[in-house]
Amino acid sequence: MKRELRLRRPADFERVRAGKRSWFQPLLVLYALPNGLEFTRVGVSVGKRVAKAAVVRNRVRRRIREAVRLRYPRLRPGYDLVFIARAPSAEADWAALSGAVERALRRARLLQD
Repeated sequence: MKRELRLRRPADFERVRAGKRSWFQPLLVLYALPNGLEFTRVGVSVGKRVAKAAVVRNRVRRRIREAVRLRYPRLRPGYDLVFIARAPSAEADWAALSGAVERALRRARLLQD
């Protein structure tokens, strides 16, 4: 995913989380907030509660980011999205994690079909 389409600053993550619009899945949580732009930006957070080893956290982060990248052309523009991984995501396979991203986006009504 292109760098300009990602949330990187901690203030951006906090702003989206403060918006209090969230959708829970067993493997992750999705927060969304309109951003007033013509494109959607995405951030992924994986804390130490998910896994102590950085290599595992980075793998979870890459998988979530890839699952979003594959669905990005179908995303509604004008939102900031933050995905927060939950502990079971460290052991989840690709299909389960990708499916959780799909379900969260559908429940949030952010996918155009």
